[in-house]
Amino acid sequence: MTHGKLQWLRRATAALSLGVTLSLMAPPSLMAAGASVKKKPVAAQKVKAQAKVKAVGKARVVSARAKRSAAKAVVQAKASPRPQSSKARRAAVIAAKSAAVAGGGLAAASAVSAVERKPDNRADAAAGADEPPKLSANAVFVMDQNSREVLVSKNDKAVMPIASLTKLMTGLLVADAKLPLDEEITITEDDLDIYKGTGSRLSVGTRLTRGEAMHLALMSSENRAAHALGRTYPGGMLNFVRLMNAKAAELGMRDTRYVEPTGLSVENRSSARDLALLVAAAYQRPLLREFSTSQGYAVESGRRVLQYHNSNRLTADPKWDIGLQKTGYISEAGRCMVMSAKLAGRQVIMVFLDAADKSARIGDAQRVRRYVESVVSADAIERLAWRKG
Repeated sequence: MTHGKLQWLRRATAALSLGVTLSLMAPPSLMAAGASVKKKPVAAQKVKAQAKVKAVGKARVVSARAKRSAAKAVVQAKASPRPQSSKARRAAVIAAKSAAVAGGGLAAASAVSAVERKPDNRADAAAGADEPPKLSANAVFVMDQNSREVLVSKNDKAVMPIASLTKLMTGLLVADAKLPLDEEITITEDDLDIYKGTGSRLSVGTRLTRGEAMHLALMSSENRAAHALGRTYPGGMLNFVRLMNAKAAELGMRDTRYVEPTGLSVENRSSARDLALLVAAAYQRPLLREFSTSQGYAVESGRRVLQYHNSNRLTADPKWDIGLQKTGYISEAGRCMVMSAKLAGRQVIMVFLDAADKSARIGDAQRVRRYVESVVSADAIERLAWRKG
């Protein structure tokens, strides 16, 4: 190769290397500027832009129309000659939503959803009031004592042992018989517990009045006192048990059966619904209300003074207005409790059967109370809304 050709090759190689280096250092925009790009015709771009503008405008029109339609439908769904339950109102709103969606497509659906997402404290209160509380007791029945409206029910017709809730019927029979409450009765060996072998502070030979025995049986669930009430009833124990069952039938307690006056026997059985009828009847006797809700009572037994307290700690809670109550427990029945209490201006009967422990039945009562108060509050808000509407 000649000297001239060699120099030419060197210059060409250097130029090629310089070009590659510059191309790597150049920004993409500069490289793109140098590249040839095919552009769509101006007319085609205008047509596409106009179509896009029309589509957006149409969507806005449909969306606005859907919003108006949805808002109107929701208002109409909530309008009625009389107040509806919030469940019925929500069902009507859902129907309105379906109708709006059918007329406006996806835009209508989003419009209705936007209307539903607007905060509404009244709707939230009503929705919460519609959901009954979750309760631990295996059988529950709650009703308005005056209107007999059922507020909460759970296995309310299940027949099961009722333990010392039996004593409410014992007290009812003694009160209705109008036996002298100052008559003295004596605890005997016949009053000892033959079912569970439980003890008592009322030893054999203890003397107390019939009124005192009733007081201890209803307030503190004293078993020997309750048994003595049945044993000393005119006609004896067999007649007393017969009258207990006759009274249950009279009250409409079709699923109830008694075999003795204390509740220690598992054969004393009833349902939550039946027991609500017993509570309603017992509430009409002022003596039963007084004795069952008393906080404490002292009884003289020989040289000793026996101090008794209420078995239901809610009677000492100032937040509760309890007119009548009774608790009960044997292992087969679990923790049981019945009450008649004033909640948010309503006299409410509550029956709890077979709760796991004392705290469970108390917790159930607290949850029912909050639920009833929320229902009353939601109803008041709804009535106010209808008046304003």
